[in-house]
Amino acid sequence: METNKETKFNKLIVVLSIAIPLVVALLFGVNLRRLGFDVQPLYVLPPIYASINGATAFLLVAAVVAIKNGNRKLHENLMKLAIACSVSFLAMYVAYHMTSDSTKFGGEGVIKYLYYFILITHILCSIIIIPLVLTTYVKAWAEKFDKHKKLAKITFPIWLYVAITGVVVYIMISPYYAH
Repeated sequence: METNKETKFNKLIVVLSIAIPLVVALLFGVNLRRLGFDVQPLYVLPPIYASINGATAFLLVAAVVAIKNGNRKLHENLMKLAIACSVSFLAMYVAYHMTSDSTKFGGEGVIKYLYYFILITHILCSIIIIPLVLTTYVKAWAEKFDKHKKLAKITFPIWLYVAITGVVVYIMISPYYAH
């Protein structure tokens, strides 16, 4: 049975799980420079948000190690930091794409298909991970640790995949940035 804490956040989780991908998709198509705003392209952001993805992967693994070693408080703090990193990534990603032209991948042959496979699975998993992370977090916050642990076994590998493939996508496309 759900607690009041959980019930209170379930609607918010559904709203955020739908709104975040929709807003990102809409903002991805908005280029402030093409709309006449005098903004400089934020070319500095991709290596920063790729590094944040790498840091997120590290934090996730460290959080799992912490909980397996019985350090619940460290686990909690590392997970909060991983969530903050993911939110920071998203803000920078949107800001970059709102001020800069999209970069086309220039690779040919097998590497091109590999890049698009990684990119598409990264994007799909990044949408799936939103409700998983939020629900997993709420289960822990509501002290439903048995349900939290069960859901975390699904959430962790998907979130780790998103974090790692974010770095891989950046490394693969970085030679083709216009700046």
